[in-house]
Order: sequence, then structure tokens, then C-alpha cells
Amino acid sequence: MSEHETVEGAGLRERVRADPWPAARWALVLACLLAVEGGALASFVTSWPWAAAFGWLGGVGHAVATAGNALADLPTLLSRTWLDNRGYRTPDGAWHGTFMGLAPAVVWALRVALVYAYAAAVIGWCWRGYLVFRERYRYAAWTPTDDAVDRFRSHDWGRFGLVVVLAFVVLAVFAPTLGPTTVDRNIANPYDHQVEYYDGGVQTTSVGLANLRSASRGAGQNVGIGAYDRFGRFHPVGTLPSGKDLFTFMAAGARVSLFVGVLATAISAVVALALALLSAYYRGVFDLVTVLASDSVQAMPRLLVVIMLGVVLSGTWIAGVYSGALVLALVFGFWGWPGLWRAVRGPALQAVENDWVDAARSFGEGVPTLLGRHVAPFVVGYLLVYASMGIGGIMIGTAGLSYLGLGIHAPTPEWGRAVAIGQQYVVSPSWHVSVLPGLAITLVVVGFNALGDGVRDAIDPRSEGGASAEAAATGGTR
Repeated sequence: MSEHETVEGAGLRERVRADPWPAARWALVLACLLAVEGGALASFVTSWPWAAAFGWLGGVGHAVATAGNALADLPTLLSRTWLDNRGYRTPDGAWHGTFMGLAPAVVWALRVALVYAYAAAVIGWCWRGYLVFRERYRYAAWTPTDDAVDRFRSHDWGRFGLVVVLAFVVLAVFAPTLGPTTVDRNIANPYDHQVEYYDGGVQTTSVGLANLRSASRGAGQNVGIGAYDRFGRFHPVGTLPSGKDLFTFMAAGARVSLFVGVLATAISAVVALALALLSAYYRGVFDLVTVLASDSVQAMPRLLVVIMLGVVLSGTWIAGVYSGALVLALVFGFWGWPGLWRAVRGPALQAVENDWVDAARSFGEGVPTLLGRHVAPFVVGYLLVYASMGIGGIMIGTAGLSYLGLGIHAPTPEWGRAVAIGQQYVVSPSWHVSVLPGLAITLVVVGFNALGDGVRDAIDPRSEGGASAEAAATGGTR
């Protein structure tokens, strides 16, 4: 009899105690991996949106922010402190000040490759942890999740979406490391920093003045893809019309998009799931009121409400979080729940009619336990599908509002504003200013939609690209 069988009927904690070494070894390796980049992860957690949100907590919030900033200052193995790409080139072709005297482009590419290799190692080890749990600690030898995972692994379109989404998340998490420069140095406060360059000798000027001479403004002046400016700074995807580095702008903008998309989707998903479970269980008047409420919310003009809230909340602390990103997340979250609720209402109605729900009710289980334990697991899978697809729409909405000057306010980077800034240069040598952020938006949105398609087909193999979705949206009737 195997160790797995000897603890049959025991909880997860007891099964781990009976065979602790695989779990301990996996946790130890994961702790070492996270410690390598602990400073970078702390920097992401305590970045602008989260730190500003702690402001209303007073002394507790200040203590949390202070502790987070202290952790963010810890050195990391893959940071620009070790792999510095700043330097100047002398007439003999040698680079000074860069990592090992390598060209800034080489140092930057090396840093990007190491960051993504590290991210791949962490993701791979997390997958290994799932396999360890499935093989050594899970009560059942097989569950329906196993088949869903196997179907997703053979779903090419879904795997493409997963790769794109993970690449986008890594870009957002490690934005300060992946950029050839930093937001504070090149975008937020360029005149507070200096750059060294060689011009008959080592010269020094402010980053702000250097940016003015490195601007991309069409045929007369342009720093394009993979180019160096006259100050020896490498720009992977060129510069903006202000001379600021475009890749740094896009990496920081990924954080904004991720923050708005995830927070708005989380708000919509929680509200939609709660209302779907309650309306499916109580039906009648409660379901009718929910239908009327969702219709009322969807009938309101979202753009006008965003403009109104921007004016009403201007000058308050909530409008200052990420230059309006929190306001956008709350607005999109409030308007997103009706669509998610209608999508999962059908599966919730189906789940409530199952025999196991009647059996649980006959044993006297309360409504919260009955819905949370016996109905919600059936609905969550469908919720994940539509939520993953909804993030792409929220990103497009955020970019569109920023393009119109109604979303994220300067100087906080946002992809839609980059598209607007470079629009007049699309047919010039500076086409990269507008086209590359636009392509990035398109690719990430397609990635989220592809991931949603893959998850949908993995959860329900009968969907064939949409049959199950149609049934869910129409209340479960086919």
C-alpha cells in the first residue's frame, strides 16, 4: 500500500505530514527563487497604485508603505545595479561605465534574457509544485481538472495566449529592470539626473536636455528602433517626440494596464459571482431585480460617467492613485458585472438543479455553505473564461480613453497616450512612436482572448468554440 493510500480520508495537512520531504523540497527551492528577486517583487507590490491606496489607512498604511519601500531597496541579482547599461564610448570604440565594458545594447539584451529566463524558471517550478500535489498529496488519483489541464496543453491557440499573457505580466512586474532606463530618470524627473557622454572629452548634461536632442519628430530628427542617440544611450524601440525612451514608457505603461484590468475584472467577477449564485438559488423577485439592475447599468453611457467622475473626484486622493487609474478600475468594474453575471447565470441555474445540491439542503446546510461549496465550484470555471476575455476589453477601453485625453493623466505612462502622441508621425521615419504601442495593445488583447478560448475549450470540450458559451449566455437552455 502506497503512502498516498495510508492516509486516505485525511486532510491535506495530515497527508503532508505523512510524507513531508517532497513538499519541503519544493517550498525550499521556491523560496530561494523568490529571494533572488525579492527586491523587484517588493517594488511591484509597493508601486504607485498600491502605495497610494494605503494612504487612507493613516499610520498603519504609512508603516506598510515604509516596510515595503525598505524591501524594494534590497539588491536583486538581475537589477540594473549589476547589469548597468549606462556609459559612454570613446573614439577607440571602447565602452566605459557599462557592465564588463559591453555595449549598452548587449547589456540590455542580456538583462532582458535573464529576467525572462528567471520568470520561466519560477513558472516552471510552480507547475512542478502542482504535479507534486497531484502525485503525492491529492486525495483522489483522478479529478476532472486533470482532463481539463491535458486538453489545454494540447490547445495551440490557448497556449499562444498563455505565452503572450505571461510575457505581458513579466513585463509589468519587472518593468524597472527591463527598461534601458528608469521612469524617474527618463520620464518623471529627467532634469534631476545627469548623463555622461564623450565629445572631445567626457561631458555631462541633464537627461532632460539630452532628451530634447534625441527626440523623434519625423524626417528632420529621429531615433528609431535599435538606435543609439548622440549621448550613447541605447533605445530598443526608439524615442518619443519628447526624446524619452519609448520602451521604458511602454514597460511602465504595462503596469498601469495590468492594474486597471486586474482590479476592474476582480470587482466585476466578485459582484457577478455573488449575484449569479443568489439569483439562481432564490430566483423569482430577486432574479427579476437583478435583471433590471443589470439592464439599468448597461443603459448608462460609460464615457459620460467617466468624464463626470473625473471632474467630481478631481483633487481627491482616489483621483491621485496612478493618475486616475483607480477611478478607471472602479468604473470599469462597476460596468463589467452585468456582462459576467449574464454569462454565468445559466451555469449557476444548472448547478442549483443538481441532486447533490438537494442532498446538501436536506442535510441542513445553510445557504452560504451550500452555494459556496456545492454551486460556486461549478460556476467559477465559466467565470474565469469570460473574465480573461474581459481584461482585453478593459485594456482597450483604458487605452482609448487615454488616447482621447480622458484616461490616465501625464506623466504616468500609458500605451494609448503614446499612440496619440505619435499619430502625426505615422507616415514619417518616426512611425514607431504610434505603431509599436498600438501593436502591443493588439497583441496583448488577442493573447487574453486566446487564453480565454483555450480555458473554455479545456473546461467544456463540447463548446467547439462557442456552443457552451451561447448556452450559458441564454440561461442554460439549448
